[in-house]
Amino acid sequence: MPQSLLQKFQYVQWQNFIHSTRRHYSRICPPSPAHATPIIKVSNNIASLGFTKKDPLPRQLLSLPAFPAKLNHPLPGRNLGIHVGKPTHVTAITWLKYYFDDIDGSVIQSLFNKGLVQMECSDLSNSAQREQDKGQSLRKINPNEVMEVGAKIHVPVSVAETKISKRFNVIPSGSLYPNADEIEYLQRLVMYKDSAIMILNKPPKLPIKGNLPVHNSMDALAAAALSYGFEEGPKLVHRLDRESSGLLLMGRTKESIARLHWLFSDYDKTSLPSKTWNDACEATVQRYWALVIGSPKEKQGVIRAPLSKVLLQDGKTEKVVIAHPSGIEPSQDAITEYRVLGPTVNGCSWLELCPRTGRKHQLRVHCAEALGTPIVGDYMYGWYVHKKWKQMPRVDFEQKTGKPYKMRRPSTSLAVQKGSVLSGVPLLHLHCRELILPNIAKLLEFSGGRSQTRKQSDDLSSRPDLLRFVAPMPSHMKISWNLMSSYLV
Repeated sequence: MPQSLLQKFQYVQWQNFIHSTRRHYSRICPPSPAHATPIIKVSNNIASLGFTKKDPLPRQLLSLPAFPAKLNHPLPGRNLGIHVGKPTHVTAITWLKYYFDDIDGSVIQSLFNKGLVQMECSDLSNSAQREQDKGQSLRKINPNEVMEVGAKIHVPVSVAETKISKRFNVIPSGSLYPNADEIEYLQRLVMYKDSAIMILNKPPKLPIKGNLPVHNSMDALAAAALSYGFEEGPKLVHRLDRESSGLLLMGRTKESIARLHWLFSDYDKTSLPSKTWNDACEATVQRYWALVIGSPKEKQGVIRAPLSKVLLQDGKTEKVVIAHPSGIEPSQDAITEYRVLGPTVNGCSWLELCPRTGRKHQLRVHCAEALGTPIVGDYMYGWYVHKKWKQMPRVDFEQKTGKPYKMRRPSTSLAVQKGSVLSGVPLLHLHCRELILPNIAKLLEFSGGRSQTRKQSDDLSSRPDLLRFVAPMPSHMKISWNLMSSYLV
Protein backbone atom coordinates (compact mmCIF):
# COMPACT_ATOMS: atom_id res chain seq x y z
CA MET A 1 0.00 0.00 0.00
CA PRO A 2 1.45 3.35 -0.95
CA GLN A 3 2.66 5.52 1.93
CA SER A 4 0.14 8.34 1.27
CA LEU A 5 -2.77 5.90 1.13
CA LEU A 6 -1.66 4.26 4.39
CA GLN A 7 -1.49 7.61 6.16
CA LYS A 8 -4.96 8.51 4.92
CA PHE A 9 -6.36 5.18 6.15
CA GLN A 10 -4.83 5.66 9.61
CA TYR A 11 -6.22 9.21 9.80
CA VAL A 12 -9.78 7.97 9.02
CA GLN A 13 -9.51 5.27 11.71
CA TRP A 14 -8.36 7.87 14.27
CA GLN A 15 -11.27 10.15 13.47
CA ASN A 16 -13.77 7.26 13.84
CA PHE A 17 -12.26 6.43 17.24
CA ILE A 18 -12.58 9.99 18.48
CA HIS A 19 -16.13 10.26 17.14
CA SER A 20 -17.16 7.05 18.93
CA THR A 21 -15.74 8.18 22.30
CA ARG A 22 -16.92 11.85 22.20
CA ARG A 23 -20.03 12.81 24.24
CA HIS A 24 -22.56 14.81 22.26
CA TYR A 25 -24.58 17.50 24.06
CA SER A 26 -27.66 19.12 22.67
CA ARG A 27 -27.44 22.87 22.37
CA ILE A 28 -31.13 23.10 23.20
CA CYS A 29 -31.15 21.03 26.40
CA PRO A 30 -27.87 20.51 28.35
CA PRO A 31 -27.32 17.33 30.35
CA SER A 32 -29.11 17.19 33.66
CA PRO A 33 -27.14 17.45 36.91
CA ALA A 34 -26.78 14.28 38.92
CA HIS A 35 -28.90 15.65 41.79
CA ALA A 36 -31.74 17.09 39.67
CA THR A 37 -34.91 15.21 38.78
CA PRO A 38 -36.23 16.13 35.31
CA ILE A 39 -39.88 17.07 34.95
CA ILE A 40 -42.12 17.64 31.94
CA LYS A 41 -42.63 21.33 31.16
CA VAL A 42 -45.15 22.59 28.64
CA SER A 43 -44.65 25.94 26.88
CA ASN A 44 -46.60 27.09 23.81
CA ASN A 45 -48.19 23.61 23.53
CA ILE A 46 -44.73 22.01 23.26
CA ALA A 47 -43.67 19.48 25.91
CA SER A 48 -40.04 19.21 26.95
CA LEU A 49 -37.92 17.93 29.82
CA GLY A 50 -36.89 20.57 32.31
CA PHE A 51 -36.06 21.13 35.95
CA THR A 52 -37.91 22.80 38.79
CA LYS A 53 -36.91 26.37 39.60
CA LYS A 54 -35.88 27.29 43.08
CA ASP A 55 -38.32 29.33 45.09
CA PRO A 56 -37.59 33.07 45.01
CA LEU A 57 -35.54 34.31 47.90
CA PRO A 58 -37.58 36.19 50.53
CA ARG A 59 -36.97 39.92 50.43
CA GLN A 60 -36.34 42.25 53.31
CA LEU A 61 -39.25 44.64 53.59
CA LEU A 62 -39.16 48.32 54.45
CA SER A 63 -42.33 49.55 56.13
CA LEU A 64 -43.74 52.97 55.31
CA PRO A 65 -45.59 54.99 57.95
CA ALA A 66 -49.35 54.62 58.15
CA PHE A 67 -51.22 56.82 55.69
CA PRO A 68 -52.08 60.06 57.55
CA ALA A 69 -55.60 60.97 58.56
CA LYS A 70 -55.29 64.72 57.98
CA LEU A 71 -57.57 65.58 55.09
CA ASN A 72 -56.36 69.16 54.79
CA HIS A 73 -52.79 68.13 53.99
CA PRO A 74 -52.62 64.38 53.20
CA LEU A 75 -49.26 64.92 51.47
CA PRO A 76 -47.69 68.08 52.94
CA GLY A 77 -45.70 70.07 50.43
CA ARG A 78 -47.30 68.56 47.33
CA ASN A 79 -50.11 70.21 45.38
CA LEU A 80 -52.73 67.55 44.66
CA GLY A 81 -55.25 69.87 43.11
CA ILE A 82 -57.53 69.59 46.13
CA HIS A 83 -60.82 71.42 45.87
CA VAL A 84 -62.97 72.43 48.78
CA GLY A 85 -65.92 70.09 49.28
CA LYS A 86 -64.47 67.28 47.16
CA PRO A 87 -62.98 64.09 48.64
CA THR A 88 -59.22 63.66 48.57
CA HIS A 89 -57.91 60.60 46.73
CA VAL A 90 -54.26 59.58 46.89
CA THR A 91 -53.13 56.50 44.98
CA ALA A 92 -50.52 54.01 46.14
CA ILE A 93 -47.91 55.07 43.59
CA THR A 94 -48.38 58.74 44.53
CA TRP A 95 -47.84 57.88 48.19
CA LEU A 96 -44.64 55.93 47.41
CA LYS A 97 -43.24 58.64 45.15
CA TYR A 98 -43.99 61.19 47.85
CA TYR A 99 -42.24 59.24 50.62
CA PHE A 100 -39.22 58.39 48.44
CA ASP A 101 -38.97 61.83 46.91
CA ASP A 102 -35.21 61.44 46.38
CA ILE A 103 -35.63 58.27 44.27
CA ASP A 104 -36.38 58.25 40.55
CA GLY A 105 -40.05 57.59 39.73
CA SER A 106 -39.17 54.82 37.26
CA VAL A 107 -37.74 52.77 40.14
CA ILE A 108 -41.04 53.05 42.01
CA GLN A 109 -43.00 52.10 38.88
CA SER A 110 -40.82 49.03 38.32
CA LEU A 111 -41.66 47.78 41.84
CA PHE A 112 -45.36 47.81 40.95
CA ASN A 113 -44.68 46.12 37.60
CA LYS A 114 -42.83 43.30 39.37
CA GLY A 115 -45.53 42.94 42.05
CA LEU A 116 -43.17 43.83 44.91
CA VAL A 117 -45.38 46.48 46.58
CA GLN A 118 -47.56 44.98 49.31
CA MET A 119 -50.08 46.28 51.80
CA GLU A 120 -51.07 45.01 55.21
CA CYS A 121 -54.50 43.44 55.34
CA SER A 122 -56.85 45.08 57.83
CA ASP A 123 -58.71 41.93 58.85
CA LEU A 124 -56.43 41.19 61.81
CA SER A 125 -57.62 43.09 64.88
CA ASN A 126 -55.05 41.85 67.39
CA SER A 127 -51.74 43.70 67.04
CA ALA A 128 -49.73 40.72 68.36
CA GLN A 129 -51.39 38.38 65.89
CA ARG A 130 -50.84 40.94 63.09
CA GLU A 131 -47.12 41.04 63.88
CA GLN A 132 -46.90 37.24 64.09
CA ASP A 133 -48.75 36.65 60.81
CA LYS A 134 -47.18 39.57 59.02
CA GLY A 135 -45.96 37.49 56.10
CA GLN A 136 -49.39 35.96 55.52
CA SER A 137 -51.29 39.25 55.98
CA LEU A 138 -49.63 41.10 53.08
CA ARG A 139 -51.25 41.40 49.69
CA LYS A 140 -49.99 42.81 46.39
CA ILE A 141 -51.54 46.09 45.28
CA ASN A 142 -51.89 48.02 42.05
CA PRO A 143 -50.39 51.49 41.54
CA ASN A 144 -53.83 53.11 41.15
CA GLU A 145 -55.28 51.67 44.37
CA VAL A 146 -56.66 54.45 46.58
CA MET A 147 -54.97 54.79 49.96
CA GLU A 148 -57.13 54.63 53.06
CA VAL A 149 -56.39 56.19 56.42
CA GLY A 150 -54.02 53.99 58.44
CA ALA A 151 -53.01 51.79 55.49
CA LYS A 152 -49.41 50.52 55.65
CA ILE A 153 -47.32 49.65 52.60
CA HIS A 154 -44.23 47.44 52.52
CA VAL A 155 -41.58 47.56 49.78
CA PRO A 156 -38.17 45.86 49.39
CA VAL A 157 -35.38 47.53 51.35
CA SER A 158 -33.34 47.70 48.14
CA VAL A 159 -35.64 50.48 46.84
CA ALA A 160 -33.43 53.02 48.60
CA GLU A 161 -30.15 51.64 47.26
CA THR A 162 -28.18 54.41 45.54
CA LYS A 163 -24.93 54.82 43.69
CA ILE A 164 -22.00 55.85 45.84
CA SER A 165 -19.56 58.49 44.75
CA LYS A 166 -15.98 57.21 44.71
CA ARG A 167 -14.73 60.56 45.99
CA PHE A 168 -14.98 61.89 49.50
CA ASN A 169 -17.01 65.00 50.21
CA VAL A 170 -14.19 67.49 50.71
CA ILE A 171 -14.96 69.88 53.53
CA PRO A 172 -13.39 73.32 53.02
CA SER A 173 -10.73 74.40 55.44
CA GLY A 174 -12.67 77.60 56.03
CA SER A 175 -11.68 81.03 57.16
CA LEU A 176 -13.36 84.33 57.91
CA TYR A 177 -12.87 85.16 54.23
CA PRO A 178 -13.58 81.98 52.20
CA ASN A 179 -11.93 81.65 48.82
CA ALA A 180 -13.66 80.85 45.51
CA ASP A 181 -13.44 77.05 45.99
CA GLU A 182 -15.03 77.25 49.44
CA ILE A 183 -17.81 79.51 48.18
CA GLU A 184 -18.51 77.10 45.30
CA TYR A 185 -18.55 74.17 47.71
CA LEU A 186 -21.02 75.88 50.05
CA GLN A 187 -23.31 76.88 47.21
CA ARG A 188 -23.50 73.25 46.09
CA LEU A 189 -24.94 72.42 49.50
CA VAL A 190 -27.92 74.78 48.97
CA MET A 191 -31.06 72.79 48.13
CA TYR A 192 -33.60 75.64 48.19
CA LYS A 193 -33.78 79.37 48.77
CA ASP A 194 -36.42 82.07 48.54
CA SER A 195 -36.84 85.53 50.00
CA ALA A 196 -37.32 84.17 53.54
CA ILE A 197 -35.44 80.88 54.09
CA MET A 198 -32.54 78.78 52.82
CA ILE A 199 -32.20 74.98 53.05
CA LEU A 200 -28.79 73.28 53.00
CA ASN A 201 -27.77 69.61 53.01
CA LYS A 202 -25.06 69.66 55.68
CA PRO A 203 -22.26 67.08 55.34
CA PRO A 204 -20.93 65.27 58.42
CA LYS A 205 -17.98 66.58 60.43
CA LEU A 206 -18.77 70.21 59.60
CA PRO A 207 -19.43 72.27 62.77
CA ILE A 208 -22.55 74.42 62.91
CA LYS A 209 -21.73 77.04 65.50
CA GLY A 210 -18.14 78.21 65.79
CA ASN A 211 -16.26 80.00 68.53
CA LEU A 212 -13.08 82.07 68.44
CA PRO A 213 -10.65 79.29 67.34
CA VAL A 214 -13.17 77.65 64.98
CA HIS A 215 -13.60 79.63 61.77
CA ASN A 216 -14.85 76.89 59.44
CA SER A 217 -18.29 76.63 61.07
CA MET A 218 -21.44 76.74 59.00
CA ASP A 219 -22.69 80.05 60.41
CA ALA A 220 -19.40 81.86 59.69
CA LEU A 221 -19.04 80.44 56.18
CA ALA A 222 -22.70 81.04 55.30
CA ALA A 223 -22.54 84.65 56.46
CA ALA A 224 -19.58 85.25 54.14
CA ALA A 225 -20.54 83.12 51.13
CA LEU A 226 -24.35 82.70 50.97
CA SER A 227 -25.73 86.24 51.02
CA TYR A 228 -26.90 86.08 47.35
CA GLY A 229 -27.37 89.86 47.11
CA PHE A 230 -28.79 90.33 50.62
CA GLU A 231 -27.10 92.76 52.99
CA GLU A 232 -26.40 89.95 55.47
CA GLY A 233 -25.92 86.24 55.14
CA PRO A 234 -28.49 83.71 56.44
CA LYS A 235 -28.71 82.93 60.15
CA LEU A 236 -29.13 79.58 61.87
CA VAL A 237 -32.60 78.66 63.11
CA HIS A 238 -31.90 75.17 64.45
CA ARG A 239 -28.71 73.16 64.84
CA LEU A 240 -27.32 69.76 63.93
CA ASP A 241 -24.47 68.07 65.75
CA ARG A 242 -21.05 68.32 64.18
CA GLU A 243 -20.97 64.59 63.36
CA SER A 244 -24.55 64.39 62.03
CA SER A 245 -25.74 65.35 58.55
CA GLY A 246 -28.87 66.41 56.71
CA LEU A 247 -31.26 69.31 56.26
CA LEU A 248 -30.28 72.58 57.87
CA LEU A 249 -32.74 75.50 57.98
CA MET A 250 -31.55 79.12 57.90
CA GLY A 251 -33.46 82.41 57.88
CA ARG A 252 -32.58 85.24 55.51
CA THR A 253 -34.40 88.21 57.08
CA LYS A 254 -35.16 89.36 60.62
CA GLU A 255 -38.87 88.74 60.11
CA SER A 256 -38.40 85.18 58.82
CA ILE A 257 -35.87 84.35 61.57
CA ALA A 258 -38.31 85.54 64.24
CA ARG A 259 -41.15 83.54 62.65
CA LEU A 260 -39.03 80.39 62.43
CA HIS A 261 -37.86 80.70 66.04
CA TRP A 262 -41.53 81.01 67.04
CA LEU A 263 -42.36 77.96 64.89
CA PHE A 264 -39.70 75.70 66.45
CA SER A 265 -40.10 76.94 70.02
CA ASP A 266 -41.63 74.70 72.69
CA TYR A 267 -43.79 77.43 74.19
CA ASP A 268 -47.53 77.66 73.67
CA LYS A 269 -48.06 79.33 70.33
CA THR A 270 -50.80 81.87 69.83
CA SER A 271 -53.16 81.00 67.01
CA LEU A 272 -52.92 82.88 63.76
CA PRO A 273 -56.02 84.55 62.32
CA SER A 274 -56.05 82.13 59.36
CA LYS A 275 -57.04 78.47 59.88
CA THR A 276 -54.96 77.51 56.83
CA TRP A 277 -51.79 78.81 58.42
CA ASN A 278 -52.63 77.20 61.76
CA ASP A 279 -52.95 73.83 60.00
CA ALA A 280 -49.68 74.46 58.14
CA CYS A 281 -47.86 75.25 61.39
CA GLU A 282 -49.21 72.09 63.03
CA ALA A 283 -47.88 70.04 60.09
CA THR A 284 -44.28 71.14 60.77
CA VAL A 285 -42.09 68.07 61.34
CA GLN A 286 -38.50 66.84 61.14
CA ARG A 287 -37.69 63.20 60.43
CA TYR A 288 -34.30 61.57 60.90
CA TRP A 289 -32.94 58.21 59.76
CA ALA A 290 -30.52 56.48 62.12
CA LEU A 291 -28.72 53.14 62.23
CA VAL A 292 -28.71 51.76 65.77
CA ILE A 293 -27.01 48.80 67.42
CA GLY A 294 -29.72 46.36 68.44
CA SER A 295 -33.46 46.68 67.96
CA PRO A 296 -36.16 48.27 70.18
CA LYS A 297 -38.60 45.90 71.87
CA GLU A 298 -41.55 47.75 70.33
CA LYS A 299 -41.61 48.46 66.60
CA GLN A 300 -42.86 52.01 67.15
CA GLY A 301 -43.67 54.28 70.04
CA VAL A 302 -43.16 57.61 71.80
CA ILE A 303 -40.27 58.33 74.17
CA ARG A 304 -41.04 60.79 76.97
CA ALA A 305 -37.84 61.19 78.97
CA PRO A 306 -36.75 64.60 80.33
CA LEU A 307 -33.08 65.49 79.89
CA SER A 308 -30.57 67.30 82.07
CA LYS A 309 -26.95 68.39 81.58
CA VAL A 310 -24.03 67.31 83.76
CA LEU A 311 -20.33 68.17 83.77
CA LEU A 312 -17.77 65.40 83.56
CA GLN A 313 -14.75 65.09 85.81
CA ASP A 314 -12.60 67.35 83.66
CA GLY A 315 -14.95 70.24 84.47
CA LYS A 316 -15.23 71.25 80.80
CA THR A 317 -17.06 68.51 78.89
CA GLU A 318 -20.84 68.71 79.09
CA LYS A 319 -22.94 65.58 78.72
CA VAL A 320 -26.69 65.09 78.47
CA VAL A 321 -28.39 62.37 80.52
CA ILE A 322 -31.96 61.32 81.25
CA ALA A 323 -33.06 63.27 84.32
CA HIS A 324 -33.69 61.33 87.49
CA PRO A 325 -37.23 61.80 88.86
CA SER A 326 -35.90 62.80 92.28
CA GLY A 327 -32.84 64.64 90.99
CA ILE A 328 -32.03 68.22 91.91
CA GLU A 329 -30.52 69.11 88.53
CA PRO A 330 -32.73 71.25 86.29
CA SER A 331 -34.31 69.27 83.48
CA GLN A 332 -36.26 69.87 80.28
CA ASP A 333 -39.04 67.80 78.78
CA ALA A 334 -37.99 65.80 75.71
CA ILE A 335 -40.34 63.84 73.42
CA THR A 336 -39.31 61.65 70.47
CA GLU A 337 -41.42 59.48 68.20
CA TYR A 338 -39.66 56.47 66.68
CA ARG A 339 -40.44 53.72 64.18
CA VAL A 340 -38.44 50.67 63.05
CA LEU A 341 -37.96 50.78 59.29
CA GLY A 342 -36.99 47.18 58.58
CA PRO A 343 -35.49 43.94 59.91
CA THR A 344 -32.45 43.60 62.15
CA VAL A 345 -29.37 42.65 60.12
CA ASN A 346 -26.07 41.80 61.80
CA GLY A 347 -27.32 43.22 65.05
CA CYS A 348 -28.22 46.65 63.61
CA SER A 349 -31.58 48.25 62.76
CA TRP A 350 -32.68 51.35 60.85
CA LEU A 351 -34.98 53.73 62.74
CA GLU A 352 -37.02 56.74 61.74
CA LEU A 353 -36.92 59.36 64.50
CA CYS A 354 -39.22 62.36 64.84
CA PRO A 355 -38.27 64.82 67.63
CA ARG A 356 -41.19 66.77 69.05
CA THR A 357 -38.88 68.91 71.18
CA GLY A 358 -35.51 70.38 70.30
CA ARG A 359 -33.08 69.46 73.10
CA LYS A 360 -29.34 69.08 72.75
CA HIS A 361 -28.36 65.48 71.84
CA GLN A 362 -31.99 64.46 72.35
CA LEU A 363 -32.10 61.72 69.70
CA ARG A 364 -28.73 60.28 70.68
CA VAL A 365 -29.59 60.06 74.39
CA HIS A 366 -33.09 58.69 73.80
CA CYS A 367 -31.74 55.97 71.49
CA ALA A 368 -28.88 55.00 73.81
CA GLU A 369 -30.53 55.24 77.24
CA ALA A 370 -34.30 55.06 76.71
CA LEU A 371 -34.33 52.40 73.96
CA GLY A 372 -31.02 50.73 74.82
CA THR A 373 -29.95 50.93 71.15
CA PRO A 374 -27.12 53.48 70.71
CA ILE A 375 -26.59 54.99 67.27
CA VAL A 376 -23.73 53.56 65.25
CA GLY A 377 -20.75 55.91 65.53
CA ASP A 378 -21.96 57.62 68.73
CA TYR A 379 -18.93 57.20 70.98
CA MET A 380 -20.15 59.63 73.62
CA TYR A 381 -23.39 57.84 74.51
CA GLY A 382 -22.64 54.36 73.15
CA TRP A 383 -18.99 53.90 74.14
CA TYR A 384 -19.76 50.70 76.07
CA VAL A 385 -21.01 49.04 72.87
CA HIS A 386 -18.40 50.46 70.52
CA LYS A 387 -15.59 49.11 72.74
CA LYS A 388 -16.54 45.70 71.31
CA TRP A 389 -17.37 47.02 67.84
CA LYS A 390 -16.38 44.77 64.93
CA GLN A 391 -16.99 45.12 61.22
CA MET A 392 -20.35 43.42 60.61
CA PRO A 393 -19.78 41.11 63.60
CA ARG A 394 -22.44 38.43 63.35
CA VAL A 395 -25.09 36.85 61.13
CA ASP A 396 -28.81 37.01 61.85
CA PHE A 397 -31.51 34.72 60.56
CA GLU A 398 -34.46 35.38 58.29
CA GLN A 399 -37.68 35.38 60.31
CA LYS A 400 -39.88 33.25 58.03
CA THR A 401 -37.43 30.52 56.97
CA GLY A 402 -34.91 30.57 59.81
CA LYS A 403 -32.03 30.49 57.33
CA PRO A 404 -28.97 32.73 57.74
CA TYR A 405 -28.46 35.89 55.72
CA LYS A 406 -25.67 35.95 53.16
CA MET A 407 -23.97 39.14 52.12
CA ARG A 408 -23.03 40.49 48.72
CA ARG A 409 -19.66 42.09 49.35
CA PRO A 410 -19.24 45.56 47.89
CA SER A 411 -16.57 46.47 45.39
CA THR A 412 -13.11 47.42 46.61
CA SER A 413 -13.73 51.04 45.67
CA LEU A 414 -16.48 51.18 48.30
CA ALA A 415 -14.67 49.14 50.93
CA VAL A 416 -11.83 51.65 51.15
CA GLN A 417 -14.19 54.44 52.08
CA LYS A 418 -14.17 54.83 55.82
CA GLY A 419 -17.06 55.67 58.09
CA SER A 420 -19.57 52.93 57.15
CA VAL A 421 -20.27 49.69 59.03
CA LEU A 422 -17.31 48.21 57.13
CA SER A 423 -15.00 50.49 59.09
CA GLY A 424 -13.55 49.65 62.46
CA VAL A 425 -14.34 53.25 63.51
CA PRO A 426 -17.67 54.16 61.85
CA LEU A 427 -18.96 57.72 61.65
CA LEU A 428 -22.20 58.78 63.31
CA HIS A 429 -25.16 57.30 61.40
CA LEU A 430 -27.70 60.06 62.11
CA HIS A 431 -29.19 62.01 59.19
CA CYS A 432 -31.95 64.64 59.06
CA ARG A 433 -33.73 63.28 55.98
CA GLU A 434 -37.07 65.11 55.79
CA LEU A 435 -38.33 68.57 56.76
CA ILE A 436 -41.88 69.93 56.39
CA LEU A 437 -42.65 73.53 57.31
CA PRO A 438 -44.99 76.37 56.27
CA ASN A 439 -44.12 78.57 53.32
CA ILE A 440 -42.70 81.41 55.43
CA ALA A 441 -42.26 83.76 52.46
CA LYS A 442 -45.95 83.40 51.58
CA LEU A 443 -46.97 83.76 55.23
CA LEU A 444 -45.03 87.02 55.62
CA GLU A 445 -46.52 88.50 52.44
CA PHE A 446 -49.98 87.32 53.48
CA SER A 447 -49.71 88.88 56.95
CA GLY A 448 -47.92 92.03 55.75
CA GLY A 449 -51.14 93.80 54.84
CA ARG A 450 -49.71 95.49 51.76
CA SER A 451 -51.96 96.33 48.86
CA GLN A 452 -51.41 93.96 45.94
CA THR A 453 -52.45 93.87 42.33
CA ARG A 454 -54.64 91.07 41.03
CA LYS A 455 -51.65 89.43 39.33
CA GLN A 456 -49.62 89.53 42.54
CA SER A 457 -52.56 88.12 44.49
CA ASP A 458 -52.99 85.23 42.02
CA ASP A 459 -49.28 84.50 42.12
CA LEU A 460 -49.33 84.48 45.91
CA SER A 461 -52.33 82.12 46.09
CA SER A 462 -50.73 79.71 43.61
CA ARG A 463 -47.77 79.06 45.90
CA PRO A 464 -48.03 76.03 48.21
CA ASP A 465 -48.86 76.56 51.87
CA LEU A 466 -46.38 73.87 52.91
CA LEU A 467 -42.84 73.14 51.78
CA ARG A 468 -41.26 69.68 51.95
CA PHE A 469 -37.59 68.77 51.52
CA VAL A 470 -35.85 65.38 51.40
CA ALA A 471 -32.05 65.11 51.57
CA PRO A 472 -30.07 62.05 50.40
CA MET A 473 -27.88 60.31 52.94
CA PRO A 474 -24.12 60.94 53.07
CA SER A 475 -21.74 58.44 51.50
CA HIS A 476 -20.92 56.44 54.64
CA MET A 477 -24.62 55.90 55.42
CA LYS A 478 -25.36 54.98 51.79
CA ILE A 479 -22.66 52.30 51.92
CA SER A 480 -24.14 50.91 55.15
CA TRP A 481 -27.66 50.94 53.68
CA ASN A 482 -26.61 49.21 50.44
CA LEU A 483 -24.53 46.68 52.34
CA MET A 484 -27.31 45.73 54.75
CA SER A 485 -30.00 45.68 52.07
CA SER A 486 -27.87 43.27 50.00
CA TYR A 487 -28.31 40.49 52.55
CA LEU A 488 -30.25 37.63 50.98
CA VAL A 489 -31.17 34.22 52.31
